[in-house]
Amino acid sequence: MEGNERWVTNALRHPDRDPTRRQLLATSQEPYGAVLSCIDSRVPPELVFDTGLGDLFVMRSGGAALGPVITGSVEYGPMTSGTPLIVVLGHQRCGAVSAAYKSLREGEPLPGNLQAITEALRPAYEQAVRENRADPAETMAKAQVKLTARALRGNRDLAPLVSKGVLAVVGAYYSLDTGEVEILNGAPV
Repeated sequence: MEGNERWVTNALRHPDRDPTRRQLLATSQEPYGAVLSCIDSRVPPELVFDTGLGDLFVMRSGGAALGPVITGSVEYGPMTSGTPLIVVLGHQRCGAVSAAYKSLREGEPLPGNLQAITEALRPAYEQAVRENRADPAETMAKAQVKLTARALRGNRDLAPLVSKGVLAVVGAYYSLDTGEVEILNGAPV
C-alpha cells in the first residue's frame, strides 16, 4: 500500500529495477506478494504498487477469473517459497466484467473462449443482480474480487496457511480515475 501511495502521489521510487538487482535474482527469488489482477493494460500491478524485480508474482486473467491454471499459479508462491500475501486486484470500468455482464443479462454467449470468462464471472453477476445497485457492472466487478479472494482463502491448499496466520488473501479494487487501491476484504488485523 505504501507503493500505491507513491503511485497516486507521483513520488515513485522505482525500487530494484537495475542490473544489480537482476543479477542478485538470477538464481532465486522470494517475492513478498502474489497479485491476481485483470488483463487490462491500464492496471499493471508492478507499477500500481511501485515495485521492482523479484517483489511480486503476478498472474492476470480477464476479470481476475479463476481456473485451474490460474489457481495453481496463485498457489505457487505461498506453497513453494512462503509468499505471505495474495492480492486479488479488480478495477474500475473492467471491460471483461462489462462484457460478461451484458452477455449474461442478454443471454447472448460471447465468442470463442471468452465465454469461459463469462461463466467464471457468473457468481459475481448473480450477486450484482441481487444487490440491484445503480452501476451493476461496478457492483459485479467488486463482487468478483471478494468472491475470488474468499475462494482462495478457502482453497484446500491455501486455507491451512491462512488459518495459521502465515498467509493473507486480500481483495482490492483499483480506481482508474485516481490510481488508488482500496482494500475490500481480507486485510490482516
